[in-house]
Amino acid sequence: MTNLNLAAIYAGVNILLLLALALLVVAGRFRSRVMIGDGGDEKLFQAGRVHGNAVENIPAGLVGLALLAMIYPQAPQWMIHVGGGMLTAGRVLHAVGLSSSTGRSMGRALGMLLTWSALAFIAIVLIALGAGVTI
Repeated sequence: MTNLNLAAIYAGVNILLLLALALLVVAGRFRSRVMIGDGGDEKLFQAGRVHGNAVENIPAGLVGLALLAMIYPQAPQWMIHVGGGMLTAGRVLHAVGLSSSTGRSMGRALGMLLTWSALAFIAIVLIALGAGVTI
């Protein structure tokens, strides 16, 4: 399996997560009969924020993974797994945590920590490899 195959798997899983979260927003819109905005419906607002936060974070991680896989196909596969695995786990944890509580939650905190760690890891690897550093 190539690095590009691995990146494609992580992309597919994260795109399915985005789709699932979008469907929860649509379900909330039908439930509350609100087609634009949240109409003051707290659950619809919460579902929108869960989806919105995923939309804010997933694309950068997937672009980074794709660049890593395409530009540096010889990069060790563990790099794709670390970046993709942390991103995916972080997004799932965050979605579950924020869906269950608008306040502080362990899932939300761990999810953001994993997501940001994944983004930082991917960025550092891309910068290092782009600068010609051997990893």
